[in-house]
Amino acid sequence: MTRAVALGVAVFLIALPGEAQDMSGVAQSPRSGSVEFRLGGWRPQMGSEEGLSEDPFSKVFGGSNLLLFEAELQRFFYQGIGSAGVSVSLGYAEKYAAALLPGGGKSAERTGFHVLPIHLRGVYRFDYPAFHWGIPLVPYIKPGLIYMPWWVTKGGEIETLEGVKGRGGKLGWEVAGGVSFLLDVLEPRLARDFDSDLGVNHSYLFAEYTYAKVNNFGGEGFNLSDSYWMFGLALDY
Repeated sequence: MTRAVALGVAVFLIALPGEAQDMSGVAQSPRSGSVEFRLGGWRPQMGSEEGLSEDPFSKVFGGSNLLLFEAELQRFFYQGIGSAGVSVSLGYAEKYAAALLPGGGKSAERTGFHVLPIHLRGVYRFDYPAFHWGIPLVPYIKPGLIYMPWWVTKGGEIETLEGVKGRGGKLGWEVAGGVSFLLDVLEPRLARDFDSDLGVNHSYLFAEYTYAKVNNFGGEGFNLSDSYWMFGLALDY
């Protein structure tokens, strides 16, 4: 009888809502979302605009990519066969080069190109095998919309050409997909301490590929579309 009561109490405690368990059976704090930090190389596809015989971006800034940094906040509304929710993120990238003179030569002044991508995405992460079967790889997909403000500077101020300010914004759509590696499997005890002390349930390293069409859905002007890789760190909370 005593064993039956003890078993019933144990089952009841396991079934209590709001408290997950890791693969070792240790209780975890509730998980509601994730935060990501990532870096990658991005480059606008201005040369693909109709009517252009050369890439104006490459002509000024050369052939290398911009270093893009982004931070993303995710909120989960479903946790079962994977995790699903929405996310918002903000990024920044800039590139400088010598300004071009009207005759085509290089000026002593520097010109800069800046972007501030803003993303609104849906998120689905297939993390069930990682949490229940011990497979530390988590594939995911994030379709969404992107708005990208941009501006051009010269001598530290917004450049003006024939009375028009060199700034604007482009709207578009994108699909990002990637794979995360669950770091908890490397140091399970440290992962549990991270959860109990800071409320971080899980941590990951990830690689992410993004296909983005940022041209006002086929409108005129700068084409800020690109396909690119990013790499970063994610923390569940």
